[in-house]
Amino acid sequence: MGAPRPRRPTALRLRLNAGARSAAPNRRIVYGRRRGRRLRSGQRERLAGSLGTLQFALPESGPLDPDSLFPARLPDYWLEIGFGGGEHLAEQAARHPEIGFLGAEVFENGVVRLLGEIERRGLANVRIFMDDARLLLQALPDQILGRVFILFPDPWPKLRHHKRRMVAGATLDQLARTMKEGAELRLATDDPGYLQWMLELTPTHPAFQWLAQSAADWLERPQDWPQTRYERKAIAAGRTPYFLRFARRPR
Repeated sequence: MGAPRPRRPTALRLRLNAGARSAAPNRRIVYGRRRGRRLRSGQRERLAGSLGTLQFALPESGPLDPDSLFPARLPDYWLEIGFGGGEHLAEQAARHPEIGFLGAEVFENGVVRLLGEIERRGLANVRIFMDDARLLLQALPDQILGRVFILFPDPWPKLRHHKRRMVAGATLDQLARTMKEGAELRLATDDPGYLQWMLELTPTHPAFQWLAQSAADWLERPQDWPQTRYERKAIAAGRTPYFLRFARRPR
């Protein structure tokens, strides 16, 4: 089945997008599970121990200063929203030790997996936010992020649940504010409906330029884009993963 072509949004879609844009939370709104399978004793110890030094909270007032999260000032910061099991985030952090990585995830079991990868690889450039990623975006200062990843987010396929999708007008507005000029936004999904949603929202946003030159560009994962377990599961189930890259336009 071929990927759907991007279409010009209809008046109805524009109204839906406007509603999504107004849904940016100023309080905690977390959809989906926070916990899965019961943690083993070693995993519980890791969560209680390692997480304490890597987890951060938002300031009560004013913007969050990412420099304050690391021992030394770093030249750039990358954000992964909903890092799942953390294999992509850990691999990126290992490849780019000079970059500070912020990972947002509410699923406790996924956080434990990432902590295991951090310990195994000896990573010192990862910090974790265990809450609604949209709150983190609101707290970040302007033009701070050099790259953002939203990979295989929950598609929330039912129409009444579309407002829960992470890729939304309000999210793109915040990304436009917090990303540097030329910074890259990477999206991935294996859900055709969510793909169409992404293509109706993101290329039409004035802050983002779609980097695809041909269909192969979004059917093939770039070499510097580590595979996730969600991609492997999609391929094993016969679904097609799609990879979208956008650049933050000059202001």
